[in-house]
Amino acid sequence: MHRILVAGISGAGKTTMARLLADRLRLPFHEMDALHFVGPDWETNPDLHDQVAAIATGPGWVFDSFGYPEVRDLLWEHADTVVWLDYPRTVVMPRILRRSLRRTLRRERIFGGNRERLAEWFRRDHPVWWAWSQHATRRSEIGSRTRDPRFAPLRVIRFDSPRQADAWARTL
Repeated sequence: MHRILVAGISGAGKTTMARLLADRLRLPFHEMDALHFVGPDWETNPDLHDQVAAIATGPGWVFDSFGYPEVRDLLWEHADTVVWLDYPRTVVMPRILRRSLRRTLRRERIFGGNRERLAEWFRRDHPVWWAWSQHATRRSEIGSRTRDPRFAPLRVIRFDSPRQADAWARTL
């Protein structure tokens, strides 16, 4: 395991797992949202593809993402392992609600200096609504990719509970 994608829906714990893997395996960690959102008002990175391509061709890395559409194939083609946090809504939703509530109330700065604001909770692209509405779709997309012949060399490690994932991570 040298080039690892940690995939799953928002709130599954991708970033936490990716940081843990990077630390244990002594690999560079890359937070996809931090690369994607680079400025105020959720400004996106016009150089995302080039930056991710430079990282993806490197000898080792861990990304906390399924991948934004413009870099998804690139990451999946260069990865050697996908750690899939395939958790049910009953696990994901309390996590994403707590995280977004904490970020909103504490006015935490996140990607590109942005903050989650109360008004954004009512938008369809807010993480809480996204996780709820896209849970089945994201699960299907990741499942399809894990069976796609283009990505057959990938080692897929799938967990359907945090307990399973935590037990595995302790063995590293």
